[in-house]
Amino acid sequence: MTDTILSPHPWNLETRPDGSASPEALDAWVQAKLARHRAAIERLLAEKGPRTVENTLRPYDDAVAELSATATQTGLLDSVHPQKEIRDRAQALAQVISQAGVELGLNQAVYQALNEVDPESADPATQHYLKRTLLQYRLAGVDKDEATRTRLRELQDKATVQALAFGRNVQENVNTVVVENASELEGLPADYLAAHQPGEDGKIILTTDYPDYLPVMTFAKSSELRRRMYLAYNTRAFPQNREVLLDLLKIRKEIASLLGFETWADLATADQMMGSATNMREFLEELDVASRAGAEKEFAMIAEFARVEQKAESNDAEIDAASRGYWLEQYRRSAFEFDSQSVRPYFPYDRVEQGVLSTASRLFQVEFRKVENASVWHPDVVTYDIIDRDTQVGRFYLDMHPREGKDKWFSAHPLIPGIVDHPDGRQIPEAALICNFPGGKEGDPGLMLHSDVVTYFHEFGHLLHALLGGHQSWAGLSGIATEGDFVEVPSQMLEEFFRDPRLLATFALHYETNEPIPAELVLRMNRAGAFGRADWVRTQLFYTTYSLETHALDPETLDLDQLLYSLYARFLPYVWIDGNRMYASFGHLVGYSSNYYTYLYDKVIALDFFAQFARTNLLDDPVAMKYRRTVLEPGGSMPGEDIVLRFLGRRQSADAFVSWVGEEFQVTAAVYE
Repeated sequence: MTDTILSPHPWNLETRPDGSASPEALDAWVQAKLARHRAAIERLLAEKGPRTVENTLRPYDDAVAELSATATQTGLLDSVHPQKEIRDRAQALAQVISQAGVELGLNQAVYQALNEVDPESADPATQHYLKRTLLQYRLAGVDKDEATRTRLRELQDKATVQALAFGRNVQENVNTVVVENASELEGLPADYLAAHQPGEDGKIILTTDYPDYLPVMTFAKSSELRRRMYLAYNTRAFPQNREVLLDLLKIRKEIASLLGFETWADLATADQMMGSATNMREFLEELDVASRAGAEKEFAMIAEFARVEQKAESNDAEIDAASRGYWLEQYRRSAFEFDSQSVRPYFPYDRVEQGVLSTASRLFQVEFRKVENASVWHPDVVTYDIIDRDTQVGRFYLDMHPREGKDKWFSAHPLIPGIVDHPDGRQIPEAALICNFPGGKEGDPGLMLHSDVVTYFHEFGHLLHALLGGHQSWAGLSGIATEGDFVEVPSQMLEEFFRDPRLLATFALHYETNEPIPAELVLRMNRAGAFGRADWVRTQLFYTTYSLETHALDPETLDLDQLLYSLYARFLPYVWIDGNRMYASFGHLVGYSSNYYTYLYDKVIALDFFAQFARTNLLDDPVAMKYRRTVLEPGGSMPGEDIVLRFLGRRQSADAFVSWVGEEFQVTAAVYE
């Protein structure tokens, strides 16, 4: 290995004479990478002497490194490449790559070889890697008989096909809402109106892409428009994904049964910090009880406000699911003198990007250097190197605005696992952010909502974890390689920095006047933002419990719609809207499966971490470097509970979380005053 990756990126391959990318070149790239993967396994199995870390774990990890880089880069092309034929070929190849991963996970000879390695003389990270790898082998069924392993292999392949189909259906099925009369757009900001002009037929077409969807749900006065947009958004990939999801749940149920688990949720938590599905239920019940009274109080305040505003003659004025965001916004404007649109001029996309970079640079003492003329998959993509004391420690790509055929969500996407101390040299970690923020078009400053900026900080927290944690001796420990229910901690911790007025004043400058955002406006934003946190917890409990129950109930008799309705009624007070098929586009059911609880679980840890920072000196608090060294840089080299202990000196506490949820009802001013 060298300071560059082992082979060219798949978006930098030979092209056709017309300049378009070649699916055949992508095929060849994947096959070459898989050949290197197989060669590493053969090298491992050919060893005849006593099993050691270097002659067994090293070739195993080389195989993991090749497979990981192949999977992540091919998956990226499936999500973002502008040519549909490349996306299609990448999706087909992703199945082939996944099959190779299943084969490795069920390879008894490899498992036996790893099991014979004596870890006693190895460093703690290597011991952790071996222990976790052997556990994952057992959870994959490597110790089962041949017939069972064959069936597991078949089921895993089928699961991959269904998961890929689910994601592609969401990606390529963008719904639209037709606005016949421009008056329906009353309440929306001027730049939104300017970007959505009527066509020749006088109609305005809105999409369910986030930059179109979120402003309508937040600002549009027309309840009818909000309702149409709500249903359009929550019926994406329906009905296609209903059967895809049910088939996937049946496959997962059979896999869990073959491995000796009652449900998939029991299997999915077996190697997590949570430990078991029983522990998950207990955790969710605790948050249910803790958030119920606050959520009821919030809703009563909003409902009374809406009743008065609508001059309802009775107390029966109802707020439906499509109006939740709108009435939250209206209440915040009235109660806290804060209009979400008032901060948008201070958050043009380009300045937010530079603000996120400058914040991370100052906190963690690294430099971000823009890379000109880098090889990328689309002209809109921007590339940066991370420099630490004149040494490159990572590279990342920003693909931040929506376009046709691109994945419509927001995510950090690891691409290359960083490896140090390898006999052949060093491999630099690489990752990408795939987002769909406003802007990206000539003349559009991309004015962002404060929630958009929070999302940017959140995703950048993932990116830093992938890159600063990407300097391990083993690819299998590199970057975001912790337990699945620790991965959201760095992202949720970093988003808390967005509330500091001094920090925001360093980059939040009015896009026309260049004036910094007033501290008083930020404080009002913070007070307004604190309102509705119990409602947010209830919403997360709704999503989390749905992800759990879909994987705990019998998929043969599961009614996805009835379950959705019953859990909505249990956790949320807003009137249900018939026709909601949210599950058809709920991608976390594929990625997180039953473990969506990690967002709430990690919020508890993240807020406990953030509480260690000095609120009066966030940008220059030495705790930031302690956080970098003890939380980000370990990557997956130790259990998540050990990372918590290293940073806090104790196990996590829910005290900061409880205080955060209740902040809206505190009489005192925001904590940042």
